[in-house]
Amino acid sequence: FRMPNYIAPVEDMMFLFDKLRNNKNYNEIEKYKEVNSELVKNILDEAAKLNQNIILPLAKIGDENPTVLENGVVRTPPGYREAYTKFIEDGWTSLSCDPKYGGQGMPKTVSAFFDEMLSSASLSFKLYSELSIGAYNCINHHASEEIKNKYLPKIVEGKWSGTMCLTEPVCGTDLGLLKTKAEEQSNGSYKINGQKIFITSGDHDLTENIIHLVIARATDSPKGTKGISLFLVPKFKVNEDGSLGPRNGISTGSIESKMGIKGSATCVLNFDDAEGYMIGPKNKGLNSMFTMMNLERIVVGIQGLGISETAYQNSLSYAKERKQGKSNNSKSTNGADYIIEHADIRKSLLNMKSIIEGERALCFWLSQQTEVSLYHNDEKIKKEASDFVSLMTPVVKTMFTDLGMEITSDAMQVHGGYGYTKDQGIEQLYRDNRITPIYEGTNSVQAIDLVFRKLINKNDDVIDKYINMIKKDINIENQKLKPFIDDFNNNLEILKTFTDWIKDKLQNSKDDASAACNDYLKTLGFVSIAHSWIKVLEVCFKEYDNNKDFYEDKIQTAKFYFKRVLPRAESHFKTATSGSDYIMNFKFN
Repeated sequence: FRMPNYIAPVEDMMFLFDKLRNNKNYNEIEKYKEVNSELVKNILDEAAKLNQNIILPLAKIGDENPTVLENGVVRTPPGYREAYTKFIEDGWTSLSCDPKYGGQGMPKTVSAFFDEMLSSASLSFKLYSELSIGAYNCINHHASEEIKNKYLPKIVEGKWSGTMCLTEPVCGTDLGLLKTKAEEQSNGSYKINGQKIFITSGDHDLTENIIHLVIARATDSPKGTKGISLFLVPKFKVNEDGSLGPRNGISTGSIESKMGIKGSATCVLNFDDAEGYMIGPKNKGLNSMFTMMNLERIVVGIQGLGISETAYQNSLSYAKERKQGKSNNSKSTNGADYIIEHADIRKSLLNMKSIIEGERALCFWLSQQTEVSLYHNDEKIKKEASDFVSLMTPVVKTMFTDLGMEITSDAMQVHGGYGYTKDQGIEQLYRDNRITPIYEGTNSVQAIDLVFRKLINKNDDVIDKYINMIKKDINIENQKLKPFIDDFNNNLEILKTFTDWIKDKLQNSKDDASAACNDYLKTLGFVSIAHSWIKVLEVCFKEYDNNKDFYEDKIQTAKFYFKRVLPRAESHFKTATSGSDYIMNFKFN
């Protein structure tokens, strides 16, 4: 039995950081002026060592020895605790947090690369710290100073972890149905009662305390989503001086038995008169929670990207060492050729590579926009970046995870029978990734969110602004780029036509729009990845002589994307615009 290999793609990440950090607005953010290439290279090199040597082996261990619930205590797989201790000693939880609470203040342009590496190495292990960062962001944006000072330093340090508790047996995405109740006490705290399910890292033995962010309805609040508030509910109560007090009224009912990410504890949590504190304004809990959820959705996209990278690396090395059949231009006289000589295998590998590298570039673009939306001085620039981030969030979440399913499936195919057995660890990548299109709002919910809420908001035609921004962005004079830009413009026209069709249907036929949501998201996704490829190619042609091998590899990979992947945008357009009558009028027996 061997486990998958993984070498962090530091060179590609540094290429993006050095050459595509050309967003004028991002470069105006004062606090990131110090974050230079040398510093980032050091961080990524250290991150690579940690992920390759310490975290990668945990993937297989966690799959074979899942978390268990014993006498009310959740135990993580062997080796997790030691790895987690090193993880927080080296400061990895604090990477992107505010120095005010002990963080290192790195931008998303750096922390997103670290997220990708961790996802490539072991998604199960990653989930224990990932939600802590989500909780940190939510508390930092919405809680009182007193709560921030009491809870954030320990979360940043990694000694305490965080969760988000949304789902209940009666409500997945439809949170208006939730039943968890919060009753105000005379001292201003609340007693929380109810049950939450599917809570990632809901309980475990890695941290001294777990800070649950729970949505619940105060006893005097209205029904539906308008009556939901957000509460901070710690596993152990926290004394005035910050030390741990008695256990709160939270118990773990069970751990879900899952298809993948078995090292991650997905818990049923029971809240019985648990003490909690309201965060943000009453009945506005979903707004506060969306700070956490939106960020988390992008990070789930990055999970799909990270797992795809591991699948690709192992498929490539297997194809170079496995002999099978004679290729069309076979040189060998005695026996078989390596399967990498076969056209179909090469096509599979290039499909993976061209999608992964395009996604990584798009994600880097989005990281810059995110920082601008948070920290730029000019309100107008901030608002525009914020609109772009909200537009691209469902796209990144959905595209990267759906294509992650395609890539992990193709990786199994490249490995043949060995891919289907547990020998090579490839089928685990497929199983681990299978949750990414489901959690944090299924991909169909993301598509509905995109079409019905994000394309146009109260003040702006966001999609129009985005398309115009891209048009300006690719107005590049370069003969070598011209064929790529021509291809791109054809697909941009398709996107514009599709957008006009969708806008019309939103007014005149909601069913047509609903049935087209997923296809529209895919068309937008393939075009936005292509946009990122154009930006990469611009650098490649301009600086070709400085690094011929690297840039030639990029140009050939892009060529595959434009010829073999981008055309999918049009087929989504064609099928979607055939309408929905024949779907909605069909009689299922």
